[in-house]
Amino acid sequence: MKNFLKSAVLALLLPVIALSAAAQAPNYFTNWPAGMSPQEVGKRLSQHFLVTPHQGHTIFYGEVATWYGALTFAHLSQDAELQRSLIKRFDPLLPGGSETNLIGQRRHVDDEIFGVAPLEMYILNKDPKYLKYGLEFADRQWENPRPDGLSSETRFWIDDMYMLTMLQLEAYRATGDKKYLDRDAHEMVAYLDKLQQPSGLFYHAPDVPYYWGRGDGWIAAGMAEMLSTLPADHPDRARILHSYKLMMAALLRYQGKDGMWRQLIDHEEAWPESSCTGMFAFAMITGVKNGWLDPYTYGPAARRAWIALAGNIDQNDDVMNVCAGTNKKDDLQYYLERPRRTGDYHGQAPVLWAASALLR
Repeated sequence: MKNFLKSAVLALLLPVIALSAAAQAPNYFTNWPAGMSPQEVGKRLSQHFLVTPHQGHTIFYGEVATWYGALTFAHLSQDAELQRSLIKRFDPLLPGGSETNLIGQRRHVDDEIFGVAPLEMYILNKDPKYLKYGLEFADRQWENPRPDGLSSETRFWIDDMYMLTMLQLEAYRATGDKKYLDRDAHEMVAYLDKLQQPSGLFYHAPDVPYYWGRGDGWIAAGMAEMLSTLPADHPDRARILHSYKLMMAALLRYQGKDGMWRQLIDHEEAWPESSCTGMFAFAMITGVKNGWLDPYTYGPAARRAWIALAGNIDQNDDVMNVCAGTNKKDDLQYYLERPRRTGDYHGQAPVLWAASALLR
């Protein structure tokens, strides 16, 4: 009985001990080189987003992810004017607005993620019209679940572990309704069981055995977001935390001396890529700050990644060296030869997430 009580007490104290150790460790997230502080970088990219045209015929997931990042940055930097401007830019997309033709209508993770933006706006300003609008997308995603309880939009691509889980997570954050959290965690565990390899990294899909940088980035960011919200006693938390730590340890082995990760993580001949570097930086910063990761090990890696990211922003406040949108294909050369983009929202978004993580 004594041993049981000791184990129970230790289990309760471990998160506190981890956070205490993180607090006492050297602060790797201050004293930035000139122009590279998260306040400066986040402001530049957020203001640039306000004047950048929509990319494509519909509002695609990369733009939604950038909107979310800019909103969280505005809130955390206490920039009320930036927050108001970001919400005002969204208003033509509300029902009856002048830009509703830009909203994707498919029952597909890439379109449904649109609901993240109005849900985050509701979290910030409590205006019920944004809540109602965002929940329409979240509820539709589970209106015809599979027999195993997963969303009918399940396709087992690692990209989904941000596209799909963020919408349900934001619905939970906005409402406190546990159904969104439970379905979300169940979905993530199913993907972890299906796609994570013994190395700790993830194939793009079961039939595509490549560690594509941004694909793995989506799941790293998704797990970090999920763990930030899942209660300590949630039945799926330990499973997700295990996969997260396994992945972070694997990523340490592949970070370049320049602080970047590559388009194909485990191929030295692949080019250094900004969007995955931003996503991995976000995941590591979040882990260090929450005490899930050893600060002495992961703090320096996250710092190098942030400095590398800040160095990949051009004079127009566009992120450079971003992989173009990528469908899955069982072809090594296809991934190695993916073109680089500048200013693509796939790259703008994770830099803003990382800036927000540094301010939390």
